[in-house]
Amino acid sequence: MNEAQARPIPAAGVVCFRGDDVLLIRRGAPPREGEWSLPGGRIEWGERAAAAALRELREETGCEAEIVGLIDVVDAVIGERHYVLIDYAARWITGDPRPGDDALNATFFQPHELAGLGMWSETLRVIEAARRLIG
Repeated sequence: MNEAQARPIPAAGVVCFRGDDVLLIRRGAPPREGEWSLPGGRIEWGERAAAAALRELREETGCEAEIVGLIDVVDAVIGERHYVLIDYAARWITGDPRPGDDALNATFFQPHELAGLGMWSETLRVIEAARRLIG
């Protein structure tokens, strides 16, 4: 492992709700390539975490949202990478989901559909925490 790999990678994600439905992307690149996940990605130099979450939402789904609050900070060690995921809850404002950036697909899912998507257990936990936060 080189020095760059030994450092955590800060990333921001967003649980975006339109009513009870949650917006997810199918990842087109590692980590978790091919899996359904939250829109999100690396925080750029000088960028605030919440701004990164909304930028990634726009880039990966074409949708706009307003941040409601911070859900949690999750550590994900995947292979030789350590990601620090800062997840926000948001309410959808506008846009029809369409995949962009490194997303293969982007769509809203109803709550009862989530269990069958094979998502990482932490993603499901964060979605439920966001649901409680957003009320």
